[in-house]
Amino acid sequence: MVGKYKVITLCGSTKFKDEFLNQQKKLTLEGNIVISVGLFGHSGDSEALDEKTKLMLDDMHKRKIDMADEIFVINKNGYIGSSTKSEIEYAIKTNKKINYLEN
Repeated sequence: MVGKYKVITLCGSTKFKDEFLNQQKKLTLEGNIVISVGLFGHSGDSEALDEKTKLMLDDMHKRKIDMADEIFVINKNGYIGSSTKSEIEYAIKTNKKINYLEN
């Protein structure tokens, strides 16, 4: 919590850019501080596809999870890729609450 606001980090495949933006807006309007991805590698941000950059972004996203009270997983159509699985495992290990777009 930062003041009275819960901090939520969005996790999921960057191919779901529209869902990220929709959930960021929804959660913000509900009174949360939302931390999202900086690049959408699977939705056109080609800089994120460089292996060195991808490793940095994956590590950076774990630090975003460290800053959060919980994570919100964008699992459209039930899809959870390997990076997102790693983030969920990290959230569990660090005792973060986990919510999903789809149950």
